[in-house]
Amino acid sequence: MPIRAEHRWLYPIDWPEISRIVRFTRAGGRCERCRRPHGRRVAQLIGADGVWWDADARAWRDGRGRLLRRAPSFVALDAIRLTRRPVYLATAHLNHDPTDSGPRWRNLAALCPRCHMLHDAVEHRRRRWWNVFRRRALGDLFTGRYG
Repeated sequence: MPIRAEHRWLYPIDWPEISRIVRFTRAGGRCERCRRPHGRRVAQLIGADGVWWDADARAWRDGRGRLLRRAPSFVALDAIRLTRRPVYLATAHLNHDPTDSGPRWRNLAALCPRCHMLHDAVEHRRRRWWNVFRRRALGDLFTGRYG
């Protein structure tokens, strides 16, 4: 995920190198939560909570990366569809603090877009609430009651 311009100064100066080491050396080019590979288009079942096809293992995996014991049923084709999505790993801060990269990078994880959004969902909701609260306060301050 690209870094917003206003947050760029929070990251260390060697962030691109740190990110590359975490994604490709430590994680081996796979998501550390669900094991999706970087740079490939992965077949995923929509409506099946992240079930995807691992071409290397030739098996279906669930949203956490565990192998499924049985292949998913394709009986209800109208409810479950297959899509191919590209996977690009990003380095995520597990405590949502970009200034805390730590000496051993324990706070960092290589995550695919799906796992990154699931990890950041609570933080995104908090930031969205804060932005609405701030806009309403500014509206009350300068233009009277917020409409």
